[in-house]
Amino acid sequence: MKDRAMQALHLLALEPISETTADPNSYGFRQQRSTKDAIEQCYIALARKPSAQWVLEADIKGCFDAINHQWLITNIPMDTVILHKWLKAGFIERGKYHITATGTPQGGIISPVLANMALDGMEKLLHDHFPVRMKNGERIHPKINLIRYADDFVITGATKELLEDQVKPLVEKFLGERGLILSPEKTKITHIDEGFDFLGQHVRKYKGKLLIKPSKANNKKLLTRIRKTIHSNRALTQERLIRLLNPITIGWANYHRWVASSHTFCRTSHMIWKTLWQWCKRRHSKKGLRWVKDRYFKTIGNDHWVFSCKLQSKRDYLLRLVMPVDIKIRQHIKIKAAFNPFDRRWDGYLSKRKMMLRKKTHSGVKNTLVQSKNL
Repeated sequence: MKDRAMQALHLLALEPISETTADPNSYGFRQQRSTKDAIEQCYIALARKPSAQWVLEADIKGCFDAINHQWLITNIPMDTVILHKWLKAGFIERGKYHITATGTPQGGIISPVLANMALDGMEKLLHDHFPVRMKNGERIHPKINLIRYADDFVITGATKELLEDQVKPLVEKFLGERGLILSPEKTKITHIDEGFDFLGQHVRKYKGKLLIKPSKANNKKLLTRIRKTIHSNRALTQERLIRLLNPITIGWANYHRWVASSHTFCRTSHMIWKTLWQWCKRRHSKKGLRWVKDRYFKTIGNDHWVFSCKLQSKRDYLLRLVMPVDIKIRQHIKIKAAFNPFDRRWDGYLSKRKMMLRKKTHSGVKNTLVQSKNL
């Protein structure tokens, strides 16, 4: 506890420095920034017709566990003696002590800030090496943009050769100084027409129009979790099953409601309904389908197939399962790149933004409880 309190104390002094020196388009583990901002920056960098057509998808191999200790001690502006003790403290797993020759403190609250500070400077390095320039009276724009979330990042570029022959070696050198390397399995160069996955979303241009949708892998992961939850709880009451499923469906839909998710929400909701229908029929194999439907599905508004039941504690209320299709899609407004939560000049902007986000977040979300007398 004392060690964690000490980390929190040093974090209070280190975080304002990290926010001031951070890359403008770094969004992971930073106040008031989220994956939504990173995805929106992808749209800004790639949506227009003259935007970059090639993308370097990069992932750092074991970032938190591989950062060079000496680089951190030399470059992080804090008490080096304390930092050295944290870095070399080691950790205990299953009763066995493990030394920490590299990486940030295991589970430490200061680790995300240390990792961010180790990676900050990459965006400035790229802009300094690949500026917009004039050649033979023609404006040459390399279209280099970095969008980073923690150790996962993408870099856009005008050509594949530029990314492969110049940008990638420069990034590898930058990371090498910090004891880091790119993951060969997850690092590749992709054309925007083929699309790429980033932070659970799929970014791709269709006939010149950029669309960002939930990725197939992320969608498959959700459906697998839903099916596993339903199949492993065959004996549960309907109320208990709904209470298990609602946090999963609402959480997933809220994460993806800021992109072009309409088609995916409809398809996913149908797949969940099919699994629930099988669960219902299995429980009453000798009953007719009409009876099963009336027993487990109610009519709410124009929807005749709402998986819902009366509450034991509140007989006047129905508990409903909120499907992804029930969550309304909203457009996200990206936070300004220069925003600094520790600069008082941004206080007015922050208060207005919080109010706007609160309205967008709560609007369009269906309530899990419905008064049965209003049906």
